[in-house]
Amino acid sequence: MPDQAKNMDKIILGDMAFFAYHGLFGEEKSLGQRFFVDLECELDLRKVGHSDAENDTVRYDQLALCVQDIVTQKRFNLIESLAEAIAGECMNKSKLIQSIMVRVRKPDAPIPMIIGNVAVEIIRTRDDYPTIS
Repeated sequence: MPDQAKNMDKIILGDMAFFAYHGLFGEEKSLGQRFFVDLECELDLRKVGHSDAENDTVRYDQLALCVQDIVTQKRFNLIESLAEAIAGECMNKSKLIQSIMVRVRKPDAPIPMIIGNVAVEIIRTRDDYPTIS
């Protein structure tokens, strides 16, 4: 994560699994395939650690639903674009998130060899989205 946020706390959602229709090739767009998404949101959790109040944090279920909506309701040619859309929308949902790491894994990428998965990982900070307040 970025240096300015290295001491931040994190909310982590790992191994979210979806069936969706992203890809460059016609078969990917019509047959679909599995995608896995990992999310790490950096934010200050000290206040909620003392208050135990829902409004002082980011709800995990809301983050998961945000990711699910983007992965399953939109279509992208590239998982790089999918990751960017997830990062932007999650940052838009909560001003508490200071930075976000999104990893999208595509285990069944159409590559002519045996490979565990193909993945992209992006890291974005609040500064990357100046129009989101």
